[in-house]
Amino acid sequence: MSDLRDLYQQVILDHNRKPRNFRRIADANRTAEGHNPLCGDQIALYLTVEDGVVKDAAFQGSGCAISKAAASMMTAGVIGKPEPEVEALFHRVHAMLTGANGAAAEVGKLAVFAGVREFPSRIKCVTLAWHTLQAALRGAAEPVSTE
Repeated sequence: MSDLRDLYQQVILDHNRKPRNFRRIADANRTAEGHNPLCGDQIALYLTVEDGVVKDAAFQGSGCAISKAAASMMTAGVIGKPEPEVEALFHRVHAMLTGANGAAAEVGKLAVFAGVREFPSRIKCVTLAWHTLQAALRGAAEPVSTE
């Protein structure tokens, strides 16, 4: 089990050091901003959605390693998915982080964040990107806050 935990930490650190989709999409048709006051994490999320499918996703911002890795893996995980599938993935990730049994098996590579539920104050570091994604898909004008 220790080896698996070490592997998960390595994946999170890799996504923090070299985040995927860390850029701005100039012609994004959905955007949102999010902030986690507890940790100081900030994110701007950019989406290109066509015919109900997330064609591209990217983010910019700053924050802790968990927050940046979560945004990196989330953007990589939603590109090419229809909006209902993205919504379902959000709920599975949320269930995993809040301790629902078996949820980690339902989120694929995002299972690297399952151990975060042992540290309740860090759950918001993971969910910030996901709540910001939801706001972007809904077209919310107000920034998202984890508080």
